[in-house]
Amino acid sequence: MARANKKVIITCAITGGIHTPTMSEYLPITPDQIATQAIDAANAGASILHLHARNPENGMPTPDPDVFMQFLPRIKEATDAVINITTGGGLGMTVEDRLAGPLAAEPEMCSLNMGSMNFSLHPLAYRYTNWKYEWEKKFLLASEDFIFRNTFKDIAYIFEHLSACGTRFEHECYDIGHLYNLAYFVDQGLIKPPFFVQSIFGILGGIGADMDNVMFMKQTADRLFGDDYIWSVLAAGRYQMPFVTQAAMLGGNVRVGLEDSLFIGKGELATSNAAQVTKIRGILESLGHQIATPDEARKILGLKGPDSVKF
Repeated sequence: MARANKKVIITCAITGGIHTPTMSEYLPITPDQIATQAIDAANAGASILHLHARNPENGMPTPDPDVFMQFLPRIKEATDAVINITTGGGLGMTVEDRLAGPLAAEPEMCSLNMGSMNFSLHPLAYRYTNWKYEWEKKFLLASEDFIFRNTFKDIAYIFEHLSACGTRFEHECYDIGHLYNLAYFVDQGLIKPPFFVQSIFGILGGIGADMDNVMFMKQTADRLFGDDYIWSVLAAGRYQMPFVTQAAMLGGNVRVGLEDSLFIGKGELATSNAAQVTKIRGILESLGHQIATPDEARKILGLKGPDSVKF
């Protein structure tokens, strides 16, 4: 089974590539907003910060390393949190696009989606009528005919390029088959333990947000990986807090943040990423859990340390 941790790692996904500016005025877009919210989330208790970049002019996801470099050094200077950069990027980006930021920064961690999938956001396009930017509705509607590509060749390409600089991965598993894809790469010797498995629920195209599926994913990972992996959970939208709480009760770690949900409660927008971190930290501590510091998270995950990055 997953390695038992004495302390829970809280990851905070700051902005992502799913939600658009119209959906929440609190979604960070500019480098300054991303940096400020990331630092505040770390101060609230997040030991890992999962980061995407956005075009500061209109909030559209961008892979531009220059944009990443406008906020990565500031976050590193202000906090000792582990910085985790996406290799998922945003809809329509090539694998080369998605690697541009990580290869420039050589971070301690990167996220890595463990399989191709339908990844659809198009129902969100019908919830709003007045859009801040022209690209938003078109972007969401286009996802109805979109396949998020992560072939075995793509995954191996990302492994090889980032492993060479000592980067380790948050293995994002949106379905049971993604766990088996990960097992294949473990068997090939491309991934060495301990590895960090992020089970994801509630994305249209992935495994559904049913509590039974949390156990199903964990039991499958336990069978495939034994005690070689560290388990974490995130869930989209309204499922966020109940699912991550359940994961912690089962001995896992948690991820929150405005990438995964814009809300703090039913019908109530979260005013910041730090607000979500504060809420889940309070829940976990009330259940008797202790929260891992960044250095404790580094030790648990076998990370190279902040002195070995390029920002």
